[in-house]
Amino acid sequence: MRKQWIALLALTAAACSGGAAGTGTTEDLKGQTVEVVGPWTGDEQKSFEQVLKVFTDKTGAEVKYTPAGDELPTVVQTRISGGTPPNVALIAQPGLVAQFAEAGALKPVNADVEKAVTDHNAAVWKKLGSVDGKLYGFTFKTANKSAFWYSEKAFQQVGATPPATWDDLIKTSKAISETGLAAVSVGGADGWTLTDWFENVYLRTAGPDNYDKLAKHEIPWTDPTVRKALEELAKLWGDPTLIAGGALQTEFPKSVTNVFGEPSTAAMVFEADFVASIITTNTKAKVGEDAKFFPFPSVAGSKDAVVAGGDMAVQFKDDKATTELMKFLASPESGKVWAELGGFLSPNKDIPESAYPDAVTQELAKRIVDAGDNVRFDMSDLAPAAFGGTKGAGEWKDLQDFLADPKNVDGIMQRLEANAAKAYGN
Repeated sequence: MRKQWIALLALTAAACSGGAAGTGTTEDLKGQTVEVVGPWTGDEQKSFEQVLKVFTDKTGAEVKYTPAGDELPTVVQTRISGGTPPNVALIAQPGLVAQFAEAGALKPVNADVEKAVTDHNAAVWKKLGSVDGKLYGFTFKTANKSAFWYSEKAFQQVGATPPATWDDLIKTSKAISETGLAAVSVGGADGWTLTDWFENVYLRTAGPDNYDKLAKHEIPWTDPTVRKALEELAKLWGDPTLIAGGALQTEFPKSVTNVFGEPSTAAMVFEADFVASIITTNTKAKVGEDAKFFPFPSVAGSKDAVVAGGDMAVQFKDDKATTELMKFLASPESGKVWAELGGFLSPNKDIPESAYPDAVTQELAKRIVDAGDNVRFDMSDLAPAAFGGTKGAGEWKDLQDFLADPKNVDGIMQRLEANAAKAYGN
């Protein structure tokens, strides 16, 4: 099916050319229009439009932003098939970017954009945006998916400090549970949260190289490295005194308010930097005071690592205005604009730390940059959607079943492998 879809895209790829690259300078762009399709709506849309305004002020080019929300993959695929692709899209699934590139629908970035990506990012980010040795995109906005958020009040009650190791996390969790408060709130109703749990433990127990192999299904989900990660997870998930009740019925936002709302029912919640916005919007807790975070702990002596998500900028046309916008988005200047507005992280190491508006965001951004080539992209976003991105199916459902029965390691491994083999076609 995937090959048939690529062939269909190839038939319409010629419609994506938009003409040859121009020869003018950035001052030549008045009267030109660039369309960008992205996932952001609401406040995020307003912030991104501020970034685009700076580009317009610099170049005179008009930029039209089309918000597509969660339907972005479908919107972009439909536009390509109809021969009306946008100039630029921001796509959260590297696997989808690779499919577009293989179909000939994308344009490789030019030398100036590639130099900017090389100069301002760790090598792993360039690898992520490359297909068959050509660079097709770069991560503009990222998420730090390796954060545990905790209630300062709950930790003070037991004299706890942020645990640096998985074993210390279990010990701290047990101490908290003895006070009558659950240690960890898990948003198990949303299967994607469980994939983030697994990916963080797997990256630390199996290492970056095996992480890459499993992401490509070059090793099976019955591999001993998968068993090790599931067994570590079971140390926490398998103790009902440590996990807040009803985890499989708890949606992600509720898992956060369980910790920071009133009354609270748990002391910690694991998830990405965007937890901060839920805390701010839905509770009275203050981020950095009542609500703090610590990095996902080391497991069995593992080195520091970060699982990240993000939105990759890619281009479907190679005219001058499109290329100049891509060059601008790859620069520290564009990221600094959004960083100062809040709600933004970037892998761009040359955005000043001071541009981020508070100490918590600065630390979250710093950890992504400092992890360097030990950053790995969200594995479920690298997988075919049938396995890594479908509600009630594939990895999401399998890990929900594991949360319900953490003793069934063998059964879950077999189910994961069967679903992965089907989705990857091998």
